[in-house]
Amino acid sequence: MADFDLRPVSPALGAEVVGLDLSRPLDPRTVEALSAALGEHLVLAFRGQRLGDADLVRFSGAFGRLDKAPITEHGRLNAPGFEEVYVISNVVEDGRPIGALGDRESAWHADMAYLDEPPFASSLYALEVPDEGGDTGFVSTLASYDALPEGLRRRVEGLSLKHDATTNSGGYLRQGFEVPTDLRSSPGSVHPLVDVHPSGRKALRLGRRLHAYIPGLERVESEALLDEIWRHAVRPDLTWHHRWRVGDLVMWDNRWTMHRRDPFPADQRRRMHRTQIGARHTLESVQ
Repeated sequence: MADFDLRPVSPALGAEVVGLDLSRPLDPRTVEALSAALGEHLVLAFRGQRLGDADLVRFSGAFGRLDKAPITEHGRLNAPGFEEVYVISNVVEDGRPIGALGDRESAWHADMAYLDEPPFASSLYALEVPDEGGDTGFVSTLASYDALPEGLRRRVEGLSLKHDATTNSGGYLRQGFEVPTDLRSSPGSVHPLVDVHPSGRKALRLGRRLHAYIPGLERVESEALLDEIWRHAVRPDLTWHHRWRVGDLVMWDNRWTMHRRDPFPADQRRRMHRTQIGARHTLESVQ
């Protein structure tokens, strides 16, 4: 029996985890139960936590190997002393941004989808939140595939998708990259457009829309087909949006979901710390 309760938050996906203090180490049985809950609900929300960066690293590290903070439009922005903790913020101190992505909208995406092996999961912890805006939406890419009309499902079978590496989810050019002029040769990895979940269900592997390209198609044909796919993939009835409070931690399975962020007023502070779980621990390694 798990020592926490699960409360589904929407018909689409997501559950709130009640009864855990994440500032304390989790025993292997609890990690196993949370892993199973994540597999079922794809997104887990933990309210009312009080975590330092060491707590966030310990919690996330219980599920797999943590990656370093990614390169952003301002370079690599990690919390002091914790190279695994990525700072997402619009706060500017001494004339320099302390984090990435600013205050504008972050488009639907899966984290680091342009890698050959994208990360398993992410954990995002709220330190400061605006009074309005800044909510994070999630969608199940299994539900996205199911939402495609039958004819469109047949069209996408067997196709691949090139995921762009130059630009992040906020539309900012990553430091060290140039705006792509030819999507056929721009940086990024190619993945199957349709993937198969361990349950046998099919899912879309879209990454993000900007600069995506379907190899083998003319650019205009690729753009038109991707626009059609995206119209079905992120329908409102397939999504759930989390309204942040200070002390919230949200963990999501990055392989079978996409997420986005609402914009918020530039004069309101938002400060989040994120860890990225690159490779998942096997069941044996947590016992």
